[in-house]
Parts: sequence; C-alpha cells; structure tokens
Amino acid sequence: MLDIGPVHRKEYDLENDRSVPVAVAEAPGRVHFLGEHGEPGAGLYLSAAIDRHIRVAVSMRRDNSLRFYAADLEERKRTTLINLKYKREDRWANYIKVVIQIFAALGYPVKGLNFTLMGNVPQQVSLASSAAIEVAAAIAMRGLFHAHLNERELLDKITGAHSSLFGSKTSAVDYLILLSARKDQFLLVDETNLSVQKIKSPFSRCKFLLTDSRVPRMGVDNELARRRQDTKKGLELLSQKREGASFRDYAASGLVDYTGNLPEGIRRRSAHIVQEIRRIYNAEEALRRKDMPALSRIMYHSHESLRDLYEVSCPEVDWLVKRAQEIEGIIGSRMTGQGFGGCTYTIMSGDLTDEYKKRLEDYERIFGFHPLIYEVRLATGGRMVPE
Repeated sequence: MLDIGPVHRKEYDLENDRSVPVAVAEAPGRVHFLGEHGEPGAGLYLSAAIDRHIRVAVSMRRDNSLRFYAADLEERKRTTLINLKYKREDRWANYIKVVIQIFAALGYPVKGLNFTLMGNVPQQVSLASSAAIEVAAAIAMRGLFHAHLNERELLDKITGAHSSLFGSKTSAVDYLILLSARKDQFLLVDETNLSVQKIKSPFSRCKFLLTDSRVPRMGVDNELARRRQDTKKGLELLSQKREGASFRDYAASGLVDYTGNLPEGIRRRSAHIVQEIRRIYNAEEALRRKDMPALSRIMYHSHESLRDLYEVSCPEVDWLVKRAQEIEGIIGSRMTGQGFGGCTYTIMSGDLTDEYKKRLEDYERIFGFHPLIYEVRLATGGRMVPE
C-alpha cells in the first residue's frame, strides 16, 4: 500500500505548504472465525483483525468545503457541513461523513476538511472494510483535533453516528474488534455487554489464507432477514416470550428437550445458534490449551452447521472447504461472512500454499469463477501512523 501522506498532499496542493498538518490513521479488516450468524443483538464471536488495512488522511481547508478522494478508485466527492447527509451515490464517502458528524456535534472546528482514502481490505466479502473506513477516519480526526476521546467513547460515538446517518440501527461489534485487536491474538467478543477477552494465538507458525469464491451474491439481504426472523420466532417459542430470554440459556443442555414442537426450518436455525455458542466456548478452551485437533473439529463442524442448519453456504464455498480438508497439514477451513458466496478462511501448519492452490485449479473449470487468495496475519487494531 502506498504512503498516503504524499498522495494526500499532492491531491490537495499541499506539497509546498508543510505548515498544514496532515493526520493519518489506519484500521484493519477483520475475520469472524466463529459466531457471525448468532442471536441478533446478543452475539458471541471468535474474531481477529487481519493485516489488510484502510488508511485515511485528513487536513484542514481554508474554505467550508468537505472534499473526499479515494486514491485507489480515482474517485472524488464533495459536500459541505450544512449538506452533510447520506447520499447513495457517495458510497464510500458516506462512512467518512459518519465521523465528520461526530466531531461537528462535539464542537470541534469542522468547517473545511480534505480527506484521502486508500486501502487493501478486500471489498464486498464481509471483512468489515466499511467499518475500517469509519474507525480510521475517527482516529485520524481525533489526532487532527487532539481530541480527548478514549476507545470506548469513540466506539459509542461511531455506533450512534452511523445509525443516525444511515437511518438504521447498527451493531458495535465490528468497531469494537477494530479498536481492541492486538497482533497475534484472537478476540472473544460478547455483544450483550461489549466485553472482549484476548486469547494469544497458538498459530504463530501457521499460515492464514482467505479465499474469495467470487460467487455473485444476489438477494443476500432478503435471505438473511428471513433467517433472523426464524431465529426470533424460535426463541419466542422456546422461551414462551419470557423477557430477557436468550439462546445462551439453552447452550449448556442443547435443544433436544425443547424443540419437539418447533417447525422444522425454525428448529434448524435455532439449533445452529445454540450449537455455535457451545462451539465458541469449546474453541476458547482449545485455544488456551493449544489443542489443534479440537480446533480443527470445531471449525469443520461449524461450517457443516452453516451449510445444513442455517443454510447460508453454497456449493462453491462447500467445495473450497472440502478441498482444504483433504490436505494433510490443514488445521481448519470454514466459510466466513454473510454467506451465499464470499470467503473461506483456511489455517495451515507450515507453508502448504502451493499445494492448496493446486487443489483449487479445478474450481474455475467447474464453477466458472476465478478464486482470489489472500495470505493474512492476525493484526493490531486502528492506530495513528506517520504521514
């Protein structure tokens, strides 16, 4: 990734004016290893940040214009503070507007600002690239204004401002991960209280690969909405609408004694969520014990559950996971993200990348899509970087 500072100064004609400070920050993408299709609003996640980043540079202007430049796309947008609102055609710039709204509301001198954006987080495959824009922009603006906002305050502000600008409630989980992550650590994230437990990765000598299936993802939002509705109905039936009930209430004993009268589709969705909660607790123990065989079983069982119970996988993704599973030395592989395409992650002991790629040679011939493979490491969270 290019140094963003020189790009920013060239774009806004600041190369010869070093008196104008430029604040630069970056935020990583993230991977959910377990848990992303859990109970809405009460999710439990095993996640980590990855060393793919979004960088944002910001500087003050002498006028009242807000300028946005996406260097990778060679796209430019503009607006003013008085016209600061969501516009569909502004796409990526809307996420920076979220952060402008925060600092304007706090009374900082937000009048004219220049922004530059660049990064290498793969897009449209559920790796939190949009959340990374917001976190990087927030940290950069905090630096520019020398604002006294800690990570928790920043988390709350971003979550609220995003919901306000986009007109829909958003989860704080991605922001929490991107602000809390540390190099070579997994995060056990509890959405109910926004707590984070850090677990040192036992995979220091392993490789992590993300494989983008390149499957077009049509109608995903509608499908996921139906599953969330099934989930909500399942909990209502199980708990008889008891206030404060959660699927975690059933995780210790399972659902066998409770699901006799549930419609089949609702039973499958509910079973996936309860079993995934148990898998996350088991994975936490296995990570702390460095029990690779146990982790391998958990990852594969999780994928099977997403495929058979929650039904958000697809033949292409299942094929990728199956090919990985056939290679000796592969610790685990599973879909990650919203599903119906998107990415798999694969953890391998040693360098089996060439063997893995060889096994994937038939993928394009069979399915007609050329997969993209990214090697990643577990990374630290959002931070200021030198210009």
